[in-house]
Amino acid sequence: MSESTRYDYVIVGGGSAGSALANRLSADESTSVLLLEAGRSDFRIDPFIHMPAALPFPIGSRFYDWKYESEPEPFMGGRRVYHARGKVLGGSSSINGMIFQRGNPLDYERWAADQGMSEWDYAHCLPYFKRMETCLAGADAWRGGSGPLKLERGPATSPLFGAFFEAVQQAGYPLTDDVNGYRQEGFAPFDRNVYRGRRLSAARAYLHPVMSRKNLKVETLAQVTGLRTQGTRVTGVDYVRFGKQQHTVSAGEVILCGGAFNSPQLLQLSGIGAADDLRALGIDVVADLPGVGANLQDHLEVYIQHACTQPVSIAPYLAHKYKPMIGAQWLFGRTGVGSSNHFEGGGFIRSNDEVPYPNEMFHFLPIAIRYDGSKPASEHGYQVHIGPMYSDCRGTVKLKSRDPLAHPAVQFNYLSTENDRREWIEMIRAARNILEQPAFAAFSGGEISPGSAVETDQEILDWVAKDAETALHPSCTAKMGTDETSVVDPASMKVHGVEGLRVVDASVFPYVTNGNIYAPVMMVAEKAADLIAGNTPLPPLTEVPFYRHGAGMPLFPPGDPRNDAWDALADPPSAAGATLSPARLRARDAGLDRDVTA
Repeated sequence: MSESTRYDYVIVGGGSAGSALANRLSADESTSVLLLEAGRSDFRIDPFIHMPAALPFPIGSRFYDWKYESEPEPFMGGRRVYHARGKVLGGSSSINGMIFQRGNPLDYERWAADQGMSEWDYAHCLPYFKRMETCLAGADAWRGGSGPLKLERGPATSPLFGAFFEAVQQAGYPLTDDVNGYRQEGFAPFDRNVYRGRRLSAARAYLHPVMSRKNLKVETLAQVTGLRTQGTRVTGVDYVRFGKQQHTVSAGEVILCGGAFNSPQLLQLSGIGAADDLRALGIDVVADLPGVGANLQDHLEVYIQHACTQPVSIAPYLAHKYKPMIGAQWLFGRTGVGSSNHFEGGGFIRSNDEVPYPNEMFHFLPIAIRYDGSKPASEHGYQVHIGPMYSDCRGTVKLKSRDPLAHPAVQFNYLSTENDRREWIEMIRAARNILEQPAFAAFSGGEISPGSAVETDQEILDWVAKDAETALHPSCTAKMGTDETSVVDPASMKVHGVEGLRVVDASVFPYVTNGNIYAPVMMVAEKAADLIAGNTPLPPLTEVPFYRHGAGMPLFPPGDPRNDAWDALADPPSAAGATLSPARLRARDAGLDRDVTA
């Protein structure tokens, strides 16, 4: 075993959040930072990582993917749902679909309504969204222009995208200028983490530009096996390098950035979690935190696929004879089919009039294909990806054993609630309505999945249970807050009841956001970097408005007392400040007033 070396910060996980933190914390030359990544390096010459269109290849490969599976899902016929997680520097940002969605501003209002979370509302989060990005479509009040994440807007020039955007309007839905700007609700080309024809992962955007810093050390193939503790203080970590070399390193602080599966697993292995569960495995309890591994949330999705009667999809390029041409175009010019992630547009709708903001996201794809690269018999096709965006299903991450190299038991409980099942039925019908509009008449060769045999409510639910896949957004298993179910202090990112330990990744979300979660993870990392380093946080952008449908609609389920405070915010302010409600006065004084559009 190696002799222990001490660092000010040891970051466990070189994925999305870990890459950002390593950059920001090592900017202080007096601070020493060690980043430990269990996967391998993201070699610059690897086309499976860096060619955007190659995204199906890493998924399912032991060289790129940790290859998780859920436990048998009780409401999906007992089948296991496959979960790809990045096994490489950059984490899942090195293998994901490169779709950049911030979530709706009301997601962060919902976060802020939880106990202790007042400084995680939209006004406080927006400055960090802006700081991290360079929106190549143009900076404005909502979008940044000088950050490390350079964001291209999908061209969406295929005639199939043209038909899609026309069809949504025929179905009664609006277009919007920017789903990451003032108004998310509606349809538009999407931002993506692609720059000059290459995937721009978190590692490429944040980590590689600063790898030469003398105070930053990055080790790959370094699997952390446990936290070292003295009483309730974390003093360092144990890890295995290259699968066999045992190492110990001391730390002023340890920051877990392993994601919604690995961070709670490591906490539990180290005695931090639900005390009874830990004792049952013979693990000494350091801190009894029942919220560790609880509250698991995700997005489940299905593909509705149509055959296409015209040769306008990109399906022919999947043939082996075209691969040398595609590779040459991308390798020498960063152009052609290989330079796009192909998820170039889509949008957000409300599937019913009871939800205050969109609960359904559409990804439109000008080809009929699955994540693993398989396609239906029809040569040409197109599809939309849909699923509930803020389902009320909740799951768990629990240890199966004390073996740190064994995957934990991951149970999502998809389709387990009446509301979730209702929304699935609404969403399938809404998507079919769009795809059956006159705009697609010149292209549609009929629905090939699920097909005409799936029509009744029960048939829809049976098909979803049989065919749905994860959208790869696991989160919320070590949530921020100050109530008894919380794990992380939102003011510092420290683990409650433990010294020298913080968590910064998707596990700290209180609720999953209503879109792809990469952008919110990066925002959390940016904000956490200031909290950890002791920097003055960026001031909230209280004057930047956002769209809200229906001023009188509750943000939370009926009967939830948090609706009273939210309704006070939604009411038009009185001209005389003295007549404002106490909640409205607090909101005004905190700078929380918002533009409200009915």
